[in-house]
Amino acid sequence: MYLTLEEKGKLFAKHGKDEKDSGSAEGQIALMTRRIEYISQHLKTNRKDYNSERSLVKLVGKRRNLLDYLMKKDILRYRAIVKDLGLRK
Repeated sequence: MYLTLEEKGKLFAKHGKDEKDSGSAEGQIALMTRRIEYISQHLKTNRKDYNSERSLVKLVGKRRNLLDYLMKKDILRYRAIVKDLGLRK
């Protein structure tokens, strides 16, 4: 397992309202970013794992959609999460 419940709780507490706030856009974006990093590391050692490559592309698209939603809804929260996670704009 790439992420334990405690680590998820810390992630949601840092980026959401509290550790059980898994529904906020910031928490979901942070979780997707961790999954993207994990799958990217996996693909460095398993180059021919095309199913994981496909899931990575889908996950990046989902994160992009959430970031676009957050940018339209609240630009300050968008800028904060992009800066905090070190994402490109």
